[in-house]
Amino acid sequence: MKQSEVRAAASAQRRWRHIKDKMTTATITAGGIGVLLSILLIFFYLLYEILPLFTSADIELEEQFTLPVTEAPLYHAIEEQTEIGFRLGNQGDALFFNAQNGDEVLREQLPLSSAIRSFALESEDSRVIALGQDDGRVLIVKHDYRVSYPGDKRVITPLLRYPYGNDGVEVAEAALDKLALRDSEDALLIVGVSDGHLVGRRWTKEEDFLTEEVTLEEEILKLPTLDVPADYLLIGPRQHWLYVLSQQGDYRLIDMRSLKITDRGRLAEGGSLTDARFLLGGISLLTATDKGEISQWFVVRDASRDTGYRLQFVRRFDVESTPSELVTEHRRKGFLSVSRDGHLDIYHSTSERRLLSQDLDAKQVSGLAIAPRADALLVESGQGTIQRYAVHNEHPEVSWSVLWSKVWYESYPEPDYVWQSSAADNDFEPKYSFAPLAFGTLKAAFYAMLIAAPLAICGAIYTAYFMAPALRRKVKPIIELMEALPTVILGFLAGLWLAPFIERNLPAVFSVFIAMPVSILAFAWCWSRIPADWRNRVPDGWHPVLLVPVVIAVVMGCVELSAPMERAFFSGDMRAWLTNDLGIAFDQRNALVVGVAMGFAVIPTIFSIAEDAIFSVPKHLSYGSLALGATPWQSLVGVVMPTASPGIFSALMIGMGRAVGETMIVLMATGNTPIMDANIFEGMRTLAANIAVEIGETEVDSSHYRVLFLAAFVLFMFTFVVNTVAETVRQRLRQRYGNL
Repeated sequence: MKQSEVRAAASAQRRWRHIKDKMTTATITAGGIGVLLSILLIFFYLLYEILPLFTSADIELEEQFTLPVTEAPLYHAIEEQTEIGFRLGNQGDALFFNAQNGDEVLREQLPLSSAIRSFALESEDSRVIALGQDDGRVLIVKHDYRVSYPGDKRVITPLLRYPYGNDGVEVAEAALDKLALRDSEDALLIVGVSDGHLVGRRWTKEEDFLTEEVTLEEEILKLPTLDVPADYLLIGPRQHWLYVLSQQGDYRLIDMRSLKITDRGRLAEGGSLTDARFLLGGISLLTATDKGEISQWFVVRDASRDTGYRLQFVRRFDVESTPSELVTEHRRKGFLSVSRDGHLDIYHSTSERRLLSQDLDAKQVSGLAIAPRADALLVESGQGTIQRYAVHNEHPEVSWSVLWSKVWYESYPEPDYVWQSSAADNDFEPKYSFAPLAFGTLKAAFYAMLIAAPLAICGAIYTAYFMAPALRRKVKPIIELMEALPTVILGFLAGLWLAPFIERNLPAVFSVFIAMPVSILAFAWCWSRIPADWRNRVPDGWHPVLLVPVVIAVVMGCVELSAPMERAFFSGDMRAWLTNDLGIAFDQRNALVVGVAMGFAVIPTIFSIAEDAIFSVPKHLSYGSLALGATPWQSLVGVVMPTASPGIFSALMIGMGRAVGETMIVLMATGNTPIMDANIFEGMRTLAANIAVEIGETEVDSSHYRVLFLAAFVLFMFTFVVNTVAETVRQRLRQRYGNL
């Protein structure tokens, strides 16, 4: 071949190599940019789902109209579809009207036996109201709505029901000045104030097994004599508590089972009550004062009292003007406060958020009603002028204090970190504390790394630096092959086999940690004492093979001796000894099981990266150290380990990231209990496992749904911060030891 042809071929080869380099560079760059864009898209999508959680409420005036009424309002309501409104006058005029334009739909005069003296609402959700009359009778009415679809068009027909008859029930012989009722499947309880005294009756419901006819058995209650005026009466759910409140702020808590006063005290200091209502569920009591304060109270257990209970102040909500009326939401722990001059505040009790503070267009508010879905508001000003507002308040349950601080939830003895996102009860108070989930995530990662990190790093050191090359070529692929084992299999084995095994052999588990290092050191000492000819028959780097029988024998021996040790030292049951004698709770699926199973999953990752980092240290560094008189161990500690430290640190951080994000092992090997307990024998719930468990049962775009996205965002940010810190430390280690 001519020289010119050779040069031309070489030039073409160089051009082709240059083109391939450019293509490779472009491909790698595009891949890197794609990865970064994917991460950014995930980040912004999570933000898109999360941000609505922290938006404030908003209202918008939609309609204004005037109703044909002559009576002052006593009660307002609006049905679920916000199509029909209800207004009850103080003389018994019940009016159903079109909530869009005010047209009359149905008007009915209640069958009263005398003038209305008092009014009581059982709850916003039940729609049952009671009217106390001058003759001592109580008329119980329920406004209801029948939905039909003639011609595939929704038609809502309002009606009034009288569950206890048109004549009502007799409670007292004189006028009822105050009134409270609570109806249930088992009994109807009515308490009132007549001639300054408490009067009450209970009607027990008995259903005939054959005819299903319900009969009422009346009982006259002998209620205690009060030493304070009874300006407000409320009966709690399950008809257990009667709250008697005076306008001056005094209260008496009466146990309706023993009919005795359980607790007494003051709700307000230096102010007068303007309203008192139950939150959804009837557990929490809201009180408003003319000093511009709204307080929340509920009954808690108190072992220091003879009665065993007391009314506990929980939290206070400040308002900008004096609240004249409180209205609670039908399906959430939210409420509204309105003043006479038309200032509206919207709150949520659990999150302690004031979601809206705004002046209404109505300046003289005489009535207020909120829709069951909390998406519409009816405001009456003057007499008969109705304003309809659209309400936008989708996610009031969430705040930073709910997510990360202790919250005093209803019926809890004290503030606590709690995650409980759902329940069978419609009156449930959601609990969205991330603290136990974040704690469980760190706890699972800690115990996994506690087991995996020493084994993986020490194994990587020996494999890369001391082990014979032929043995290393067999060991390293086997350990890396462990990483291919699906974590769902590990979780399945951990939950169904490992957890019961550890519970049955607790003494063996603890004795292994003691016997294993002692046995290995004893074997090493014995090995050093045998003749050199025997020792030289084992080539350098193959000594770990000799330890395999020792490890197996120690484990089998500890398991065989587990039962005798348990009988000798722990009265035959180590689990009971831990619980009863040491006070350490024991759960079968606990952090120890998770640590072992997840450590088994993390070891290959840490081992592979750390082993590559140590093996990649240039040989001339260790050879130079040995040539200068250092021992192999000194060369390892002083030269090899510092040089490989960036890679070892990266291995640990990647392993920790794997442990933090692990889902299936934690899901299957723990009880998934969201508790904050560092006890290795207790379970936990992690952020990742919580998302996997609950994302399938949530309603799309609900608060619970978005909170789970927030949990994913917290996990994302935690991983991002850890990786950023890890990369910073790794770069500094590389700069420090890169010149060795």
